[in-house]
Amino acid sequence: MTIDLANFTPWASLAGGVLLGVAAALLILFNGRVLGISGILGGVLNPTRGDVGWRVALLAGLFVSPLVYRALAPEGFISAPRIDAGFGLIVLAGLLVGIGTRYGAGCTSGHGVCGLSRLSPRSLVATLAFMATGFATVFVIRHLL
Repeated sequence: MTIDLANFTPWASLAGGVLLGVAAALLILFNGRVLGISGILGGVLNPTRGDVGWRVALLAGLFVSPLVYRALAPEGFISAPRIDAGFGLIVLAGLLVGIGTRYGAGCTSGHGVCGLSRLSPRSLVATLAFMATGFATVFVIRHLL
């Protein structure tokens, strides 16, 4: 196994993790809500009166923040992602993730970031299942197919 040092971005990844952690902490401190993207998006698609504004703002931030990063980051810190999959496979993957978040009662951000920090046993099991499935998928795709 080798690390692709041309696309290895530890500082950008660390900064993203810190920002995600700070956002999760601020949301739970000021709004009493867990930062789980699937639940936040679900609340926009099935709205409750007076509960949509913060959800739309957070989701808009998810889309705007890469644009802000691209505008402010030094030239060497920007690299275009490479996706080795066709449109159909990406749509299928998105649908499978959506189904998984419904069955798992949350997504990786809700369970992995917020649930683990609250020492939730259910989130620990869910995160272990996410990780094991990801490892198995990569192994099958790269070594068996």
